[in-house]
Amino acid sequence: MSARGFLKLLEYAERSRQRARGTLVQGEVLDQWSGIGFRLFGQHFVATMGEVAEVLPIPRYTAVPGVKPWMRGLANVRGRLLPVMDLPDYFQQVSQVPESRRRILVVDMGDIFSGLIVDEVFGMQHFPVRDYRERAHTTVPAVLHPYLQGAFWRQGMDWHVFSLSRLVQEPSFMQAAVA
Repeated sequence: MSARGFLKLLEYAERSRQRARGTLVQGEVLDQWSGIGFRLFGQHFVATMGEVAEVLPIPRYTAVPGVKPWMRGLANVRGRLLPVMDLPDYFQQVSQVPESRRRILVVDMGDIFSGLIVDEVFGMQHFPVRDYRERAHTTVPAVLHPYLQGAFWRQGMDWHVFSLSRLVQEPSFMQAAVA
């Protein structure tokens, strides 16, 4: 990991600790659920900690011929080839965020090693378990529904729980080659 990446993780950890300090109620810590927060389509999402191996700025990547447009290319990340996928493009949406501000969530599950470009990453997020709802207050595009697992309500907004493992196991996601 680069020094800059490590410093960014430390920053995220410190912000998370500061937010977690506010969860004391009469001297007791509430039961919490933690995940990695990110923005997509102007909405807030959170992925389970175990589903995100790393958060990176978008590295230089090499385009691969004969693949779908959402498959941006391959990047060398510490000696491993990382397929770089544009998540909004996969869902047939266009991101309004400049690429320099976007980030990659690295998924490393078994045989799957992929980088998913999202609009923004908020680092670790902690939610009191009592704030979980199976149904969210806000609506998200229908194309995302198969990957959602409820939401946490915090400060007037939903943080939708997004299952990256469901996404990367989706046959259409696994088939990046142009037919």
